[in-house]
Amino acid sequence: MLIVLTVLFTVALVAPLLFRRIGRSAFYVLAAVPAAAFVWLLVTFPRYTGADQTLASGAPNAPPSVIIPWIPDLRVELAFRMDTLAAVLSILILGVGSLVLFYCARYFRPGDPQMGAFGSQLLAFAAAMFGLVTADDLILLFIFWELTTILSYLLIGYSAHRLSARRAALQALIVTTFGGLTMLVGMVLIGDTAGTLRISEILAMAPQLLERGAVVDVAIVLMLVGAVSKSALLPFHFWLPAAMAAPTPVSAYLHAAAMVKAGIYLVARLAPGFSESAYWHVVVLVLGLSTMLLGGWRALRQYDLKLILAYGTVSQLGFLTLVVGLGNREAAVAGLGMLLAHGFFKATLFLVVGIVDHQSGTRDIRKLSGIHRSSPQLFIVALIGAASMAGVPPLLGFVGKESVYETFVHYAEKQGTAGAAVLLAGVVIGSILTFAYSARFVWGGFATKANCPPTPFKRVPWAFLAAPGILAVVSVVFGLWPAPLDAAIVSYADLYPADGDPTHLALWHGFTTALLLTVITIGMGLLLFWQRLGVERVQARFTAPLDAERSYRGIIGVLDDVAVWVTGRTQRGSLMFYLFVILSVAVVTPLFALIVRDAPLPEQFHWFDSPLQVVIGVGIILGALAAARANKRFLAVLMVSVTGYGIALIFALQGAPDLALTQMLVETIVLVAFVLALRSLPARLWKREPAGHRLLRAALGLAFGATMVMIAMTAMASRVAEPISLAFPDLAYEVGGGANIVNVTLVDVRAWDTFGELSVLAMAATGVASLIFVRGRGDKRRRAEGVATGSVDRGREHFASSSGRQQATLALARKFSSVSRDAWLVAGRTLAPERRSIIFEVVTRLLFHSVILFSIYLLLAGHNMPGGGFAGGLMAGLALTIRYLAGGRFELAEASPVSAGLLLGGGLGIAGLSAAVPLFFGGQVLQSAIIKFTWPLFGEIKFVTSTIFDIGVYLVVVGLVLDVLRSLGSEIDERSEGGSSSQDETLEPEPEIASREEEVAR
Repeated sequence: MLIVLTVLFTVALVAPLLFRRIGRSAFYVLAAVPAAAFVWLLVTFPRYTGADQTLASGAPNAPPSVIIPWIPDLRVELAFRMDTLAAVLSILILGVGSLVLFYCARYFRPGDPQMGAFGSQLLAFAAAMFGLVTADDLILLFIFWELTTILSYLLIGYSAHRLSARRAALQALIVTTFGGLTMLVGMVLIGDTAGTLRISEILAMAPQLLERGAVVDVAIVLMLVGAVSKSALLPFHFWLPAAMAAPTPVSAYLHAAAMVKAGIYLVARLAPGFSESAYWHVVVLVLGLSTMLLGGWRALRQYDLKLILAYGTVSQLGFLTLVVGLGNREAAVAGLGMLLAHGFFKATLFLVVGIVDHQSGTRDIRKLSGIHRSSPQLFIVALIGAASMAGVPPLLGFVGKESVYETFVHYAEKQGTAGAAVLLAGVVIGSILTFAYSARFVWGGFATKANCPPTPFKRVPWAFLAAPGILAVVSVVFGLWPAPLDAAIVSYADLYPADGDPTHLALWHGFTTALLLTVITIGMGLLLFWQRLGVERVQARFTAPLDAERSYRGIIGVLDDVAVWVTGRTQRGSLMFYLFVILSVAVVTPLFALIVRDAPLPEQFHWFDSPLQVVIGVGIILGALAAARANKRFLAVLMVSVTGYGIALIFALQGAPDLALTQMLVETIVLVAFVLALRSLPARLWKREPAGHRLLRAALGLAFGATMVMIAMTAMASRVAEPISLAFPDLAYEVGGGANIVNVTLVDVRAWDTFGELSVLAMAATGVASLIFVRGRGDKRRRAEGVATGSVDRGREHFASSSGRQQATLALARKFSSVSRDAWLVAGRTLAPERRSIIFEVVTRLLFHSVILFSIYLLLAGHNMPGGGFAGGLMAGLALTIRYLAGGRFELAEASPVSAGLLLGGGLGIAGLSAAVPLFFGGQVLQSAIIKFTWPLFGEIKFVTSTIFDIGVYLVVVGLVLDVLRSLGSEIDERSEGGSSSQDETLEPEPEIASREEEVAR
């Protein structure tokens, strides 16, 4: 199972490459993959039957299963199980899937640029469906369920240039996602009640669970909502006809043989255990019968061949739900038999419609005429598929429908109630409608019409006709010889208690009531088709009082209006308003919880350890007050930094050098980022004095701080167990192999948290870059060799207008930093003279390499001494910041030839790889290994593999700082220069200026 699933997904990933190499013939390669899996399924099929009655995991003779622990704390497993029901559905998923992919090789025109994505998505859908039916874990089933939703959205929206396709794809996504999320709630409820998420175990304990009462009943109803939405039953039926905007192969596979069967599968999976729950029959039988009748009635008024089949599919899905959900042994046999029959004949007919549309250019039955003469082979295939759908003997559709009639006849006799009689009558009426729209399909698509000229029709190649032809042959063969299907299905039926004589799929059951009902169905169906014009007139006069699609659009419209109203009142574009809301919630919610729960407070308080802490604390308070009273942005930023540096000193005094170092570096980098951003903002904070609101903001700030202090105090006072931090020293040294508890905690003990923080940092950097750059990430900065002259023109003008002494000084400064041996600091060729600082350039030359080396030292020494990847990355970022401040944006480009995106992605990749590698050696994710060896000159070395993870942290932090410098620094510089960097000349002094510089230098 896992091999099949893995191969399907893997080939789907590489499918676009195949299409680039061999074009649409790649569909043949893709078709071979599910075809090979289908052969494997047939060869191994006996292993999956005959043991379904043993549901509990690990029981003797249970069907094959694979269980891999995934999230043990949540009881989630990668659990797969191939039993009879899964194997029967896999026949459709793999068999029909391979034929549809084979069909696509002639359906699509050569050179279609979207073929690669389409083929990949269709094969991935087959893989997701295979995973769905074999999943033996509720959460795993939900994951595959939602994968099919996403892939169907992509496939339905294949023709993205058409509004109808985009709208239909979005509608299907919203409806089925709603059902899926509702189903997830039911899964969580029943999993929590059962104490397991394993489907086989839940079904084994179903009788005990049903005794729990309302919780289980509600959970089952919620899960059925997912099935109803996926299988397009009332009131969610409207999304399926709209989804006919998809290419015909999608309709043949997703909406006839695979996706819509997911809901039927879920009902069939739950029925043996939960069909006796309180609301089961109300949901399944009422919605199933209503959908069958509504779909059949609406199919009779369609003029598009595809829509006839679409509404017919809605009707048949209601029919299937009604049968498999009835909840007895006879219904199980009839339901699975009809399920297979429906998959075969409906896929046949959709593929036929694709050929008709492809060869004639229309699907309108009012424009199609004489196709039975121009393409008799296609007509025969269509006639077999439609006859099977109508239940005409001796086809598989007749065998399935005859078994359904037998089931409901016996059910009505046994129950002896009006409700059972209504069900039987409804099934017969729905079948009459099915016969009528099947006849309408054949007549509309192939008959010669008196008032319509013969339709030009191209010859159909055998490769195009092969897939529907094979499916039609299957309907004939298994109609005449249903024994193999019956043998495959009967073990699923054994899940139900025996009730009278066992039932089987058979072509001939004798002269029975069911046969009489079949004759009535065919006769009334012919009459209804013969009177089709009268039926159309009746339908034209009849207007439904309630239309589900109009209701859906109305609900979506209301949601849009509410969203606009809420957005208009909350997203004002005011940072002050946003902060006020955030901080208010952060104050009120915790305080309310503390008051309601009567949280305890410490009995005594320890104010400070040394007088120096008091001094630093007073400084922090003064800095905060000064920031609140500041009228200019720059002053406010400086005062905020004072508080940050004060906190760093507090950390240092408390014996936390790692935290102090990191806090100091973070404050420095943040200060630079703020200062760079302030260049694009007005100097003053307020256009007018906010006298009335300043006090309110100060009070809110104090309240927020007080709330955080209260939370900290109550958390300490509420502690009843020994702090876990007491074990960290031993864990760090003995397990993590390091003496620096902080760093070992980050890269080993709590490495999952750090990996999440790395992801947040990468997203934050991407967000900053996205706000600044229109296209790209600003990685392709111009190097100094391509600098335009315009960036220093203003400096030259200033140079020309200055006094002789200033001119001499500026020229000397320019000469000093422009010589070739000092080319690594290019400020002399990139910055206007008045923007340069000789002292800063000299300091940069002295410190840059030392700071970089120190950052690497912090990275490598951090496992045992203060430092680590985060501190080292910040130190390297500080070095890049110095380079940028000394030489501007071109100097930054010289200092960082590697893109920020590459650093961020490479860092995440290294961290992820170091997390996954232990799995290949039998370890756990993020498990570290301690390697000791001796090197000449260096002596004995202890290397801990978590250092590799720390290198990833280092690269991500450097990438973040580089992204900030390029976004808030280089890009704003370039915009302020008026686009001068777009020129290609190299900055060299003009001849007159150069000669004057040489003269001053002499």
